[in-house]
Amino acid sequence: MKLIAGLGNPGIQYQNHRHNIGFRVIDCLSKNHHIPLSTKKFHALYGIGQIESQEILLLKPMTFMNRSGVAIRETLDFFKLVSEDLIVVHDDLDLPFGRLRFKRKGGDGGHQGVRSIIENLGRNTFIRLKIGIGRPPDGMEPAEYVLSPFSEEERPLLDEILARACKALVTMLLEGIEKAMNQFQRRGG
Repeated sequence: MKLIAGLGNPGIQYQNHRHNIGFRVIDCLSKNHHIPLSTKKFHALYGIGQIESQEILLLKPMTFMNRSGVAIRETLDFFKLVSEDLIVVHDDLDLPFGRLRFKRKGGDGGHQGVRSIIENLGRNTFIRLKIGIGRPPDGMEPAEYVLSPFSEEERPLLDEILARACKALVTMLLEGIEKAMNQFQRRGG
């Protein structure tokens, strides 16, 4: 079983913010693969299902971003999974808007949710799918930017970005991370 966790903040007031793009990818996977997110446990909302032959657990931590690791650790422990079974989907300020990048291991890159996961697991041996949200405009603090909604120009592109992120994750699960990296990380890919 693989655990795919999308990072975000719970609550309707946050649902369209840049920081919640991880939640939106999980919602997309849930819909596309008929895996309802109907169980509340481990400080999270989750569902278990199949993506072709692969058993998948989709998870949205309900702990707020900076405590995401609590929910992920509890879920991994309960299902007897290891950090190598974990794929984390999150926003990234350092990538241009809409760009996808897979990453194995590494630091938190200043992302509070990823930092919480590394701290709670005591390791960084999980895969990440980072989704670019771009840099804040001059004069805007990064913390304010990630907690703001997408712009009028960005909103029409979101469905396509979410669909690409879902396809990238399915490719990674079924054909391996190298294939997914080659296919989805290229410029404009």
